[in-house]
Amino acid sequence: MTTPERFTAGAVDLGEIKARAEARAQAQTHPPATGGGVPTSFVVTRENIEAEVIERSMQVPVVLLIGSDEVDSSRQLRADLTDLSAAAGHDWLFGYIDAQAAPELAQIFGVTALPTVIAIAGGRPLADFQGGQPQSALQEWTAAVVGACSGKLQGLPPQADAGERGDDAPGDPRFAPAEDAMEHGDFDAAIAVYDAILAKEPANTEAKLARDNARLLKRLAEADPAVDPVAAANADPSDIDKAFAAADAEVASGDPEPAFNRLVTLLASSQGEKKTAVKDRLLELFALFATDDPRVIAARGRMASALF
Repeated sequence: MTTPERFTAGAVDLGEIKARAEARAQAQTHPPATGGGVPTSFVVTRENIEAEVIERSMQVPVVLLIGSDEVDSSRQLRADLTDLSAAAGHDWLFGYIDAQAAPELAQIFGVTALPTVIAIAGGRPLADFQGGQPQSALQEWTAAVVGACSGKLQGLPPQADAGERGDDAPGDPRFAPAEDAMEHGDFDAAIAVYDAILAKEPANTEAKLARDNARLLKRLAEADPAVDPVAAANADPSDIDKAFAAADAEVASGDPEPAFNRLVTLLASSQGEKKTAVKDRLLELFALFATDDPRVIAARGRMASALF
């Protein structure tokens, strides 16, 4: 699995397709219309490869899976990347190329084995790998791709994210029992409601955000008011529990940068299960903020460096 330590041009040039995309992008005064929202995953065809892969990769990274539905690892990768892209809040998009139905598209990217996953950014390949990977590794790899592209791409038009989320839509009625439990301080009951929804819909970003917020409030409610968590963590920076408590307090105070810096530093010095726990807590805290928050973008880049 190749990982993007920095944003550089890949070895494969998409040639004429990339040139046409760049020329059209330069000719446009306004961002492309979103049609009510950019889908987080899609099937790549001869007709849409230029607009949805090459042009779109000028805005955000596009992760391509070149595979076949007849290959078990390919089917699993497609399912996992579809879920992860939906949960990523348009940080990156996922496109699937059926190499059997459209072999000429696979040839464009020089694919020699199925499945192959390639990250496209700025119209060129950035990183790739072949074969199946567990979802946790996919999450780390896509986070590294996003971090490597931080500040170097145009970003999607604001209405794209709002359209996909459906901000004007009524709230999910299934959240009502959890919201009632929260009002009564029963965080465990609220978390159980959100977990039940996520068990059926892992890509439900609203349920995940609400659950993570409930988890944070529960931890804050259970913290010892007589202890200064930041001072305690500063005095013992290798203690994971103290670091987590301090990060919670810093996020709750509206100043997440010290929290992110604290956990990224701990991540870089950790191994095994401890490293996984720190990574998971960072991702949970990131999800409490807008995906385009510059503090989150910067911290994601540092997290990718600490992981790889």
